[in-house]
Amino acid sequence: MSTPSGVPSQEPAQSRFATTVQRLVVLQPGEMPALLASFATLFCMFASYTMLRPIRDTMGITSGVENIPYLFWGTFVAMLVVQPVYGWLTSRFRRTVFLPWVYGFFTANLLAFYIWFNVQEDHTWIARSYYIWVSVFNLFVVAVFWSLMADVFTREQAGRMFGFIAAGASTGGLIGPLISGWLAVPLGTINLLPISAGLLAVSLVFMTRVIDWHRIHGTIVKGVDTDKALGGGVWAAFGQVVRSPYLLGIAMFVFLVTWISTFLYLEQQAFVAKLFTTRDERTRFFSEVDFWVQCLSLLTQLFIFSRLFKWVGLRVMLVSIPLLMTFGYALFALVPAFTVLVGVLAVRRIGEYAITRPCRDSLFTVVTREEKYKAKSLIDTFVYRGGDALSASLYKALTGPLGLGPSGVGWFGAFISAIWLVLSFNLGKAQERARVASEGAGTASEAASGGG
Repeated sequence: MSTPSGVPSQEPAQSRFATTVQRLVVLQPGEMPALLASFATLFCMFASYTMLRPIRDTMGITSGVENIPYLFWGTFVAMLVVQPVYGWLTSRFRRTVFLPWVYGFFTANLLAFYIWFNVQEDHTWIARSYYIWVSVFNLFVVAVFWSLMADVFTREQAGRMFGFIAAGASTGGLIGPLISGWLAVPLGTINLLPISAGLLAVSLVFMTRVIDWHRIHGTIVKGVDTDKALGGGVWAAFGQVVRSPYLLGIAMFVFLVTWISTFLYLEQQAFVAKLFTTRDERTRFFSEVDFWVQCLSLLTQLFIFSRLFKWVGLRVMLVSIPLLMTFGYALFALVPAFTVLVGVLAVRRIGEYAITRPCRDSLFTVVTREEKYKAKSLIDTFVYRGGDALSASLYKALTGPLGLGPSGVGWFGAFISAIWLVLSFNLGKAQERARVASEGAGTASEAASGGG
């Protein structure tokens, strides 16, 4: 089909694309721009991060495997410093101001690390600083993004759209490891940093589109200024979490996630340090694992998540990965081999990206707007890295003075996973009660307004 000027029309292609998206996600009129802009934001941001993650893991080994638990504590202290700054930004400034500041700050940091690596020959302390910085970076940029998603979309929209949006992470996660794997050896690990910085800057452009969409549609639907500053104190997030049993439950959920992840991660690092001798070989290995994890995560997010959410609901989705990890850790305890370890860790990461993370973020759709930015950020960053630090120290104690081997680590992990399973089930029930209560309050308010 052509236009009168002879230029082929793009309408059929656009129509086919829209039809394809509609087959994957049930959309209401006007939701497509927000969905695609959200997907693109996460795609670029996660491509940037997954280029950095293999470098971070390599730097962790460079600084000494035995020092990784100390790096986790360094990350926790960094979170303690950064969290009040983020709280101050959200209290004083609109989203259109503080969100670009967060992403722009980390983009500038990437370029600064690139210069630092090139002007100083001894990379030991740079590697340690970089490891801590990336651990702060990835949690903050991801937490900020999903805080925005929980604010922009309702719970009903989250059930329909979060799986597809989360696929942006897996799609970007395919590109990042591919770039790292292809270029790590010919270009050198350090020269990947400017490419990552460029992708992060592009993600900010798409994020502004999401904010613009919500400013229009959010104001119309909710009758409020969706971009106003949140107000409150710098330390308000701590009070919000302590006062709310529901938020405390989510915090404990995240805390247990870190324990499940850290034990597997440190076991993998110990194996990789023995099997691979050079920095670039380790970066390539981590990139290849990341690539396949993101492939399977993407397939799950695009074709399984929304259907499962509709068929079985949030509660079953929340408990599915804890159940798998209970059996996975038990399998590693029985067969403590490197291939089994990599497989269990891959299942954990696929489940985290494709199921656990979207479900966890859906839990925040029933809390207040201030809690979505402040309490959620505190849980996703400070609590997360606190769990990392404590579990890393416990792992060092169990495998060091107490002499626990891989099988013992596996059985301990299975025990923690079982506790996580019970908590996940109860959180699903609590979220359902909060949803019903909020819907009931909304109906009563509408009835009172109509009566007036």
